Amino acid sequence: MRRRHALLLTAAPLLAPRLARAQWAPSRPVTLVVPFPPGGPTDLAARVIQPGMQAALGQPVVVDNRPGATGAIGSRLVAQSAPDGHTLLVAASGTLTINEVVMRSAGYASERDFAPITLVMSVPNMLVVHPSVPARTVPEVVAWMGAQRGGVNYASSGVGSSEQLGFELFRLRTRTEANAVPFQGGPAAMQAVMQNQAPIAMLNAATVGPQVQAGSLRGIAVAGPRRMPTLPDVPTMTEQGLPEIVSGSWTGIVAPIATPAPILDRLNEVMVTALRTADVTERLNRVGFAVDASSRAELARLIASDLARWREVVREARIAVD
Repeated sequence: MRRRHALLLTAAPLLAPRLARAQWAPSRPVTLVVPFPPGGPTDLAARVIQPGMQAALGQPVVVDNRPGATGAIGSRLVAQSAPDGHTLLVAASGTLTINEVVMRSAGYASERDFAPITLVMSVPNMLVVHPSVPARTVPEVVAWMGAQRGGVNYASSGVGSSEQLGFELFRLRTRTEANAVPFQGGPAAMQAVMQNQAPIAMLNAATVGPQVQAGSLRGIAVAGPRRMPTLPDVPTMTEQGLPEIVSGSWTGIVAPIATPAPILDRLNEVMVTALRTADVTERLNRVGFAVDASSRAELARLIASDLARWREVVREARIAVD
């Protein structure tokens, strides 16, 4: 009997982390800080996961929009919050990676200040051209670009955007020349290509998808790991011999860096379960996003790889840092 009691005491420290993980629950409402205005993709990510989180955690989950400075204001708020699981950041890929690369001082550093919880959703960029461009594949686009004296003009959705960096990655890896023509956001850049003001661009696939389907734009390649279900005839960059050209937008959820692991594990479990419901999957698929619920480690690896990729592109393309 005494020996059994000793064994239980020895096992207690090993069981404690498991019990802590199982028992953690918020003691007050959980706030999902969205560093952009209501209505955009990041806001959508927060609102589709909100009901499932509330049901599982037994506390209200509040979406708090804190726009400004391309996501930096809301991100700084969460970085400085108590690491207790009650204040979380729903962040776009640009917020967690590109801001750090193209801003002199974002006021936070993703790997230093945030603990990853889960990836929520993603959408790749797509290389598109005006229908008058005599090219239908990546090799044909590269040949066409090479034949344009002084380089072609491409529509950019803004300096430092994922679309601009994606096109610069394409240009660098294909050794072609192109001149960025900046527009105010992806929809404006898409209109510029449709009107042939700039005949080519790398743009968010969810934004350009309907226009490719309608024939107003020609889709050349998806800069992601798989074809779009809504555009099955547009091949990937990998299928056309350029697997290193990966760009797009994704949304992830992170917490302040010192948040204890049992809290992060519980939040990951709750969020992944909520994301994998048929209702959430259908709602996100309908607007062109793939559900990509992930482990904490997978999101950490994604942040690290994107930071490394975009630092290299900014340096090679000599993109001015604000």
